[in-house]
Amino acid sequence: MVEFSGSGDVAYHLVMEIKRNGSQPSAVGPSDWFTGAVRIDPLFQAPDPAFVQGASVTFEPGARTAWHTHPLGQTLVVTAGVGWAQREGGPMEVIRPGDVVWFSPGEKHWHGATRSTGMTHIAIQEKLDGKVVEWMEQVSDEQYKA
Repeated sequence: MVEFSGSGDVAYHLVMEIKRNGSQPSAVGPSDWFTGAVRIDPLFQAPDPAFVQGASVTFEPGARTAWHTHPLGQTLVVTAGVGWAQREGGPMEVIRPGDVVWFSPGEKHWHGATRSTGMTHIAIQEKLDGKVVEWMEQVSDEQYKA
């Protein structure tokens, strides 16, 4: 381990860390935050003083998030399937493997699979005051089918 001081009073330790595939348990997406079958696979949570974290999220056909915001924004990298993403007041957008979606800080949005096809994305967001997301109301069936 190598230690050095960065800007300000923060000391950094240079350590390579490998999270082995399968070493972190999958979780079921809670029904307060998701509609339908969703699996969350944690990928990384950078140690302090970093704020970034990421997860792979798999949505079965018809599954989706509730409306939500992120205090420092969110990046999605679609890795499989076909999905939809929508910001409040905007149209539903089709998202496919290789697409990268950015939601601005505080932008109310949702994302998930289409009615007939599952979708997986990597979600990357940063903590602000220990919080990465503000969950809101569910996306109604009417909104989802629009």
